[in-house]
Amino acid sequence: MGKSQKLYQRAKSMIPGGTQLLSKRPEMFLPEYWPAYYKKAKGCYVWDLDDRKYMDASYMGIGANVLGYADEDIDLAVEWAISNGSMCTLNAPEEVALAEKIIELHPWATQVRYAKTGGEALAVAVRIARAYAKKDIILFCGYHGWSDWYLAANLSEDSALDGHLIQGLEPAGVPRGLAQTAFPFRYNDINNFLELIETYKGRIAAVVLEPIRNIYPKNDFLQTVREVTKREDIVLIADEVSAGFRLNCGGAHLTLGFEPDMAVLAKALGNGYPMSVIFGKAGYMESAQSTFISSTYWTERTGLCAALAVIKKYQAEHVEKHLDRIGKMVLEGWKDAANQYGVQIKLSGIPPLAHFEFELDSPLAYNTYFTQEMLKKGFLATNAFYASYAHKETDILEYLNAANQVFRQISEITASSDIMRHLDGPLRQTGFQRLT
Repeated sequence: MGKSQKLYQRAKSMIPGGTQLLSKRPEMFLPEYWPAYYKKAKGCYVWDLDDRKYMDASYMGIGANVLGYADEDIDLAVEWAISNGSMCTLNAPEEVALAEKIIELHPWATQVRYAKTGGEALAVAVRIARAYAKKDIILFCGYHGWSDWYLAANLSEDSALDGHLIQGLEPAGVPRGLAQTAFPFRYNDINNFLELIETYKGRIAAVVLEPIRNIYPKNDFLQTVREVTKREDIVLIADEVSAGFRLNCGGAHLTLGFEPDMAVLAKALGNGYPMSVIFGKAGYMESAQSTFISSTYWTERTGLCAALAVIKKYQAEHVEKHLDRIGKMVLEGWKDAANQYGVQIKLSGIPPLAHFEFELDSPLAYNTYFTQEMLKKGFLATNAFYASYAHKETDILEYLNAANQVFRQISEITASSDIMRHLDGPLRQTGFQRLT
């Protein structure tokens, strides 16, 4: 047990859950062995508290660092903001500059509001939509954060844990009065969506959905959602927290060919510096004035400067092309290794957010084993790979060479042994299930 794991044991006695983010809990990766803390992160490499160096071949800051860790251009912009005062009684002029840039990238939008995180930005968007519509019900598809409006979907008439519409997200602490105000539908399931529209006709304030994540839209799914919401005067909100800045410079909906009424960007927008933006058509956004939405640190300067620098670099370097190329290399590498050694896997995700699943008995055990063996080889690796601009082809070749060796080991285990005998510790834990 290294310094990171020892520190994590201390943390769990003082911090409920051990950390602030479910997706960063070591138990989600490799219990007892995952290096919980980092000393340094640069490019696509991470150093733990014992100075062990790893390539991050997993989530790159849980999707936040699309340009890589400690990008010099972004850090320079933030250092300028700090040296000139990151907070003040007056407003930062970068608020206006970023608003102009967001509207330039998304010509259908005319107004913006700012926040710091994706979850709170979605809460702002839903509040604005409800203020506009003067209705309560939200239909949603995908994962949209920790807020009450979203977890209300897991409330039921009898007990707080009945009706697990999304496994693993418990609504304890969410007011019972919010029951029957949020309902999920599944991605690409048009009939499911239309049934909810008819059931709650005239009572729906907004539809919130991730335009894309693990699978591509089909059968005019997004266009149907757009047509129906427009016909019923329902606000359509695109949650671009994860998909944004993956397929283009801005929201993925631009590539997918549909126009929402409002949208939210976060994560990659600040490349590791907290920044989110809620943007949309003036007719909807103006409703923010009829409710109270206000927070001191939403006016803080570093996130604004980081976002402007991210957009500038993204456009200059055509980062989306690099993400696509790197993501496709990884997907092809997984496929080739699986075919070479007869390991059954299922590929999914857009290239910049690639995933695979073992189609074997005890897939969770094989996921744990894959992470375990890759960690020994110097890689933070799971069954997902979030491409960044910092990942170069030489990095990917090293990663795929290591992954190929682990796939060979898995093939040997499936042929002659029980995978559980090859685990050094407990099974990794599973998180919530997404609807996309």
